[in-house]
Amino acid sequence: MAKSGQERSAKAAEKRIEYDEKELRHRVRLGTRQKLDELMAWNGIEEMSEAVQNLILNAHALGPTLSFQAMESPRHKVQISENVARMFRNQSLAKIHRDTDEPEDEIVDPAQDAHYR
Repeated sequence: MAKSGQERSAKAAEKRIEYDEKELRHRVRLGTRQKLDELMAWNGIEEMSEAVQNLILNAHALGPTLSFQAMESPRHKVQISENVARMFRNQSLAKIHRDTDEPEDEIVDPAQDAHYR
């Protein structure tokens, strides 16, 4: 005789307890989701949970040293344009000139001093 839906649910709940299963929920933005979709397509995986589980198992299999590369978060690189750097330098030097109390205080411009090159 076939089991009822309630009986199947009860058995599944027992297995989750027995295997200490925990549900992972994670919200991601579109770009991250697209990357996961692409990984799944490349590897013929249809279930998102299978893909995430495989990623975790494979990253762990790399060990503590190599898994760092797989787990590392990409960081944005800050690049300051020459115009902004020049403006900052000029404003900083102007402030130093304003704040200099003693006329004999020497202000060294690193761009002009060979010692700083």
